[in-house]
Amino acid sequence: MISRLTILFSLLLIISNIPHSLQEEVTISVQSVTTIARTDWNFICATLDWWPPEKCNYNMCPWGKSSIINLNLNNTILNNAIKAFSSLRIRLGGSLQDQVIYNVGRNLPPCHSFEKLKEGLFGFSTGCLDMPRWDKLNEVLSKAGAVLTFGLNALYGRAKVPSTSLYVGDWDSTNARELINYTISKNYKIDSWELGNELSGGGIGARVEVEQYGKDLIALKALIDELYQKSSSKPKILAPGGFFDQAWFNKMLQITGPDVVNGVTHHIYNLGGGDDKGILQKILDPYYLDYIVQTFKNVALTIRNFGPWSSSWVGEAGGAYNSGAKGVSNTFVNSFWYLDQLGMASVFGHKVYCRQTLIGGNYALLNTTNFKPNPDYYSALLWSRLMGPEVLQTLHDGSPYLRAYTHCAKNKAGVTMLLINLSNSTTFNVSVKNDMNLYPPKMGKISTSEILEQGEREEYHLTPKHGKLQSRVVLLNGKQLKLTHTKDIPEINPISSGPHPNATVQISPLSILFVRFKDFRAPACPVKN
Repeated sequence: MISRLTILFSLLLIISNIPHSLQEEVTISVQSVTTIARTDWNFICATLDWWPPEKCNYNMCPWGKSSIINLNLNNTILNNAIKAFSSLRIRLGGSLQDQVIYNVGRNLPPCHSFEKLKEGLFGFSTGCLDMPRWDKLNEVLSKAGAVLTFGLNALYGRAKVPSTSLYVGDWDSTNARELINYTISKNYKIDSWELGNELSGGGIGARVEVEQYGKDLIALKALIDELYQKSSSKPKILAPGGFFDQAWFNKMLQITGPDVVNGVTHHIYNLGGGDDKGILQKILDPYYLDYIVQTFKNVALTIRNFGPWSSSWVGEAGGAYNSGAKGVSNTFVNSFWYLDQLGMASVFGHKVYCRQTLIGGNYALLNTTNFKPNPDYYSALLWSRLMGPEVLQTLHDGSPYLRAYTHCAKNKAGVTMLLINLSNSTTFNVSVKNDMNLYPPKMGKISTSEILEQGEREEYHLTPKHGKLQSRVVLLNGKQLKLTHTKDIPEINPISSGPHPNATVQISPLSILFVRFKDFRAPACPVKN
């Protein structure tokens, strides 16, 4: 008779021989002869918002002093964090922008700080941007290398229809004219002006009919042409900065016609409210993440059919709305959503992706209190440094829990691939093939004429500290990323791998990997040393 001890020993032996994770072999094919899309060089963008400290959601007030008005622009970490990108695109705007008065020029209405006001739009009064603050913003952000977009107050001069969210009447451009004139007189460089925030379609808090809004855009275009007529270059016009409503967006481009709107901006908050208990599960569910694909595709169709002179931008995206989800939006797990969004937006031809926010709220790239980078900051920085503008078609035959995106490497030879492993149990062993077939097979199929990639590569593995997905500390190749003693952003160094005939790229469960294939020959990519 077998003793219980013998049975227990046998079970322990069996368990000890079970691998910690499952293994799956995957082949990824990169179609390298032609690109499928191209982003702007400054694809990565972050926002600064207007919310005052009194902005609260779910009994939390996570904004502190992080707004355009009260942010400490002299903070060393803030400046170093922006400089690390070389040319970070920053959008100045948000919900309260359509209540901001610019304290410049004559015959101004009262110009006061935002205050809580029950009957006010979003529960706040009008606010004020004075010119010393505008000077400081331009001085500091320009010195840090930022590329600026500014959102104009598009409700100025309109009347609200009682008991509705509809605003009617022509946009009064007087105050905007004074601000733009002042900006030109000071030689401040604004890359783009955006008209209004979330006024399109049904609107958020307020809305404007598309016929009226189109008319106002034409007026803004005339204003820009007039005021910048002596300038060597004119800033772009962005619109409408709202949630995508296909009929409304189509009509906007039809009304304005060619060369008025340079960037069609839409907003994304596809994870639900910040108090949604299921956000963590949504982020780790590839099927849920794919729900937004149709929106990206429809925006691309709108541009192609109604505004080929324009381009699509994600003008604001925070994942979870109402200031983000504490303990999720500012932790490692959010990078699965964020990087997947960057990959999708690129594939569908978006030029820019603006993350809500650089600082402020629970979804900030920087901690609102101490300015230290949250995990998504490093994800954004790696994308900015490694992923070039040229997007390559990437297909694989494996699990949907493995996400893969490939771009030409930025400023270097080869290509960079982003791999996201959403599985909590499977390690993927990835073989990469270079498909140089000039006439690639139909979408979803892998070509039989491919070259196995066997050259040198550089790898950047991102994991959370202690394996905790909701950690605010991220590890790069097993080493914690943290500020230096001088409050500088740390060096971002890869681990290198030499050529090997049977080498595969391995990505562990619930981790992220950027890998540059140094010797990958892609005819679609610029020739670099």
